[in-house]
Amino acid sequence: MKIFLNTLRCKEKSISVSRQVINTFAVLFLGIALGTFSKFLDNTASNELPFLFGYLDVGNFLGRFAIWVLIAICISIYSNSSIRAAINVFVFFAGMVTSYYLYSKFVAGFFPKSYAMIWAGFTAISPLLAFICWYAKGKGKISFVLSAMMIAALFNMTFVYGWSYFNIRSILELVVFLCGCVVLRRETVKDSMIMLVIGIVFAFLLNVLMPFRFGY
Repeated sequence: MKIFLNTLRCKEKSISVSRQVINTFAVLFLGIALGTFSKFLDNTASNELPFLFGYLDVGNFLGRFAIWVLIAICISIYSNSSIRAAINVFVFFAGMVTSYYLYSKFVAGFFPKSYAMIWAGFTAISPLLAFICWYAKGKGKISFVLSAMMIAALFNMTFVYGWSYFNIRSILELVVFLCGCVVLRRETVKDSMIMLVIGIVFAFLLNVLMPFRFGY
């Protein structure tokens, strides 16, 4: 296993225990804040929100997967180790999902159990996904493929397409996709472009083999 991980050519960063604790609590509070904010928007009439929020449909955007996947990728990539990536991403989603559904139950007055179970399941598997995602920042071929696969996932969350149509879900999803390309970029422009092309090919293959619409 150690030999395999070495082929990923991804080095851990050494930081103090106190810094690790601070980072994890910061991620937790970010999750709680975003979960509460997301449910607040979901529970507020559009005509009571600033015009830009309604125009960009921010409430529904936060109810889809793309932005949360991007945040998880960022947390994973910038954690100092694969283990820390798993812990931090789990803590983020635990805080976000818990605050969202506590707000839903005790403030909004209802509890959508089926959706809560979906997000609970996603939270449960998030440490494993984050552990794997951390290695995408390495310099080996496997790291390159991992980056391309994440680009593929974001692509399918951003665009809706078939044999005769191709549409963007929203401008905010497009921003998420572009940010993902920046975060996952390789050392050279050429390698980044190759990663993007391979990622799009993976996306089309996934769309054929597993036509699940992640965006909704």
